[in-house]
Amino acid sequence: MTEIDEAPGLAPELRAAASPFQGELIFPGDPGYDAARKVWNGVVNKRPAVIARCTDNSDIVTMLRLARQNGLPVAVRGGAHSFAGHSTCDDGMVIDLSPMKRISVDPQRRVAVVEPGLTWGELTQATQEHGLVAVGGHVSVVGVPGLTLGGGVGWLARMQGLACDNLIEVELVTADGSVVRASAEENPELFWGVRGGGGNFGIATRFTLRLHAVGTLFAGMVMHPAERAQEVLRFYRDFSAAAPDAVNVLAGFGTAPPADFVPPDLRGRPAVFIAACHLGSVEDGEKALAAVREFGSPPVDLFGPMPYGQLQHMFDEMSAASTPFHVKAALLGPLDDAALDTLVEQTATMPTPASSVLVLPLGGAVSEVPPDATAFWHRGARYNLEICAVWDSPDDDAGPYREWAQACWQAMRPWSVGVEVNHLGDEGPERVREAYGDRTYGRLAALKRRYDPENVFRLNQNIRPAG
Repeated sequence: MTEIDEAPGLAPELRAAASPFQGELIFPGDPGYDAARKVWNGVVNKRPAVIARCTDNSDIVTMLRLARQNGLPVAVRGGAHSFAGHSTCDDGMVIDLSPMKRISVDPQRRVAVVEPGLTWGELTQATQEHGLVAVGGHVSVVGVPGLTLGGGVGWLARMQGLACDNLIEVELVTADGSVVRASAEENPELFWGVRGGGGNFGIATRFTLRLHAVGTLFAGMVMHPAERAQEVLRFYRDFSAAAPDAVNVLAGFGTAPPADFVPPDLRGRPAVFIAACHLGSVEDGEKALAAVREFGSPPVDLFGPMPYGQLQHMFDEMSAASTPFHVKAALLGPLDDAALDTLVEQTATMPTPASSVLVLPLGGAVSEVPPDATAFWHRGARYNLEICAVWDSPDDDAGPYREWAQACWQAMRPWSVGVEVNHLGDEGPERVREAYGDRTYGRLAALKRRYDPENVFRLNQNIRPAG
């Protein structure tokens, strides 16, 4: 327990929180403070007045009450993977949920009840013991709460929908300290809103998630030199458009790593890749993805049978914690030749080897959900475009990297149909509205007025309470 008397300047009420609070309080000057305040995006360098590592709902209620009494802004930290750095704040309170990692798996009902400190990799490790997985993202290091509440595009999207589509029930601590549950039967309007509306309505403390039987998959990646990008992208577009829902296939631009599996003449050079998985038997997967492996005789072919957990780690190195990132994103409609040519042109000027551009598929089960069934209403989008500028040090001038990402995103605007809140940076209220459209945003604003009329939970992709 922190010696709170060594943290001068804090309100007496906050110091007194040490008595009922069962977690850990970390203040500026404490030995672990600098490590505790770090978040995934290394660009973000904020100094909260206190970091409250909570262990249960009562801890959260205590700290939320004290933050409000003392006028402290509140940031909520789950996996700390927010592109915009909303998991922390300056001169406020970080309610850190990372110690809350309890999980219960019911293999008969195919349901998991999980707490918000878990990452998708940790959840997968627990559920795969039963031959089951939850619908998560493309990397293992992302936290369960943010991805689920914002939508959640991942490897199983075309087969099983978004992460929010597989949410059965959620428990929230609301701004006034109440603990509420939301499901199709209980508080259904709130349940509609949390599936895509992000953390605007409360602090999610327990998720009941639908699980799916997933055994060994046939999955992997092929890589081509960037000089072949135009033909590879055209193949990708045509193949993905005709692929069954059991196939999830994405394309990307990056730099070939200096690894043994990469031919020497491709190592460290710009590359274009296609990664895919098939939900079904290994034999069926080999047949379904044969064309991906055969097209253009790729110099790198990493396809093979693998467990879902291995697939989920495939892109973890592209999401290394504390690396400086600047991300721009858009949901895209159909891609014509002009769109593909624009992508090739823009990616030719990627500023660093660690930067990347990903084209993630939607459609399938995602598009089968009615647009007004959840707050994620862009059900007709075909792809999610993720433009990621990455550089070496937070001390470097970020200008050139941000300018490249902005230029690439702007060039692709003619094909944009919106954006997912999980892929937004700190881009202002109009971009948040673009994520929902006017009708859905209005409904969310009314819900916000009911559950958080003072906008306590505003350090997020914020929906302001209806006036």
